[in-house]
Amino acid sequence: MDTPAELGEFLRTRRARLKPEDVGLVSYGAQRRVPGLRREELAQLAGVSAAYYARLEQGQSHNASEAVLDALAGALRLTDDEHAHLRNLARPGRAKRRAPDRVVCVRPGTKQLIDAMDGVPAVVLDRRSDVLAWNPLGHALVADHLDFAAPDRHTGRPNLQRLLFLDPHTRELYPLWDEESKRAVSSLRLMAGRFPDDRRLAELVGELLMKSPEFAALWQRHPVRNCVSGVKSFHHPLVGPMELSFETLHMPDESGQWTLMYSAQHGSPAEAGLSLLRTLTASAPASASVPASASVDGVPGRSGRGAGSVKDPA
Repeated sequence: MDTPAELGEFLRTRRARLKPEDVGLVSYGAQRRVPGLRREELAQLAGVSAAYYARLEQGQSHNASEAVLDALAGALRLTDDEHAHLRNLARPGRAKRRAPDRVVCVRPGTKQLIDAMDGVPAVVLDRRSDVLAWNPLGHALVADHLDFAAPDRHTGRPNLQRLLFLDPHTRELYPLWDEESKRAVSSLRLMAGRFPDDRRLAELVGELLMKSPEFAALWQRHPVRNCVSGVKSFHHPLVGPMELSFETLHMPDESGQWTLMYSAQHGSPAEAGLSLLRTLTASAPASASVPASASVDGVPGRSGRGAGSVKDPA
């Protein structure tokens, strides 16, 4: 990632969303050539010189103090997630880094844990949203059309970001696709800021920028949000609509691995749908190791557990 360029883009998008009157500045009604605050207006609010701020936005200053970054965050009215993202971009040497090409595997204990969660869909992901492991119900919920054993292969693993933007089946899974795509890009932006030297993460972003105009438009807006919990709407091809709560658990070792889990409110139609999906998953024969069919845009084809066991409704 070109961190100085990312910093400038982030600051410009945040300046653009504020009007002078939003922050107590007087606007004299003259024609403004830029949306939002001017550089000198933001510098005034943050208590720094306009020349210094210009250098920071242009990526020419790499030693911004905590006080300056805190002042800018306050002037721009950044959220906590955006504030942390600003620090990572402005001081990339302090961002948490790991070897970018190391083969990442799920911990045996984590795999054992999600396998024991019989009634809870669970998926383990790395910082790039590559699937490292899933339990049968997690696989049935988010990617039943893919080979259940796909995460065990170190090359060509399913990637939830790639599936969301490039796979038609996954798009159909989310009736509120626009909301889901914004959430996904916001999380990916945070990871890109935390791990600026991750070559494979940069390659994923580049691929999606080239192949998905919708991703490119969202990425340009530079949304930042750590989506650790919430509610997602599904329209599953086997059990129909469900509204499920989700929670995320991040590993404490700064590896970027995290577990995504879903649950349904007790007594809700979604609980009945999840129970039915669990029954269908348990009754479907686990296929022998069948090669996935040819991929399209890097998305593996259908095979594996549950593939073709129940036809999609007409």
